[in-house]
Amino acid sequence: MVTLRFVTGVFGNITALILYLSPMITVRRIIKSKSTEQFSCVPYAMSLLNCLLYTWYSLPFVSPNNLLVTTITSTGSTIEFIYVLIFLIYAPKKEKLKILGLLAFVLTVITMVALISLLALHGKPRMILCGIATTIFNIIMYASPLSVARMVIKTKSVEYMPFCLSLFMFICGASWFLFGILGADPYVYVPNGLGGLLGMMQLILYAVYRNKKVEPKKAIDDDFVVEMNPVDPEKAYPKPHQGST
Repeated sequence: MVTLRFVTGVFGNITALILYLSPMITVRRIIKSKSTEQFSCVPYAMSLLNCLLYTWYSLPFVSPNNLLVTTITSTGSTIEFIYVLIFLIYAPKKEKLKILGLLAFVLTVITMVALISLLALHGKPRMILCGIATTIFNIIMYASPLSVARMVIKTKSVEYMPFCLSLFMFICGASWFLFGILGADPYVYVPNGLGGLLGMMQLILYAVYRNKKVEPKKAIDDDFVVEMNPVDPEKAYPKPHQGST
């Protein structure tokens, strides 16, 4: 059982790392164009908060036997923080204030959880507080691409819902769901089980609408473009007569 949990955790680390790195296409596009365009920083900020909370939750003095969680979430925290900084550098002046507000919110939440759990709670109550906070924001992170799914249904096109992102969301959620089940840890298996279901839902939408197209301008003008890993820029802004999250 311990060996199976370890193998599941290692596999979960690999899939989670791929999921964290999947926005590199978006980040490269932002750096190249020196503009955040219509992309939202919210999913990255929520992912950062989720990683920080899970890193804190998985520390030995909060919950035991979660070293594999610590390794990937601390790595994810670094990656997501870099994404937020890139948004901060290239965002318009008004957006910079919003991003700073998001970053302040993230730091406030993790600081409050850390201080309360250290100074006011001990043992199981400490684990429960950190676990509940982690579960809430992990669900928010997994739910952040729902606006893209809504856009897919509205436009009947998967152009702005990349297959790989949906696939690895499903695999990552399923892996950590199994890891949590094997460790009898509801603060791991509940949110990740939901994340796996949301990933599966996106895969179903992809299967339904994958052969349908939509005019790029219509999709770009839509208010719901906040995905973490968009399609290639050449496809998003095609030239005449040419062919996340």
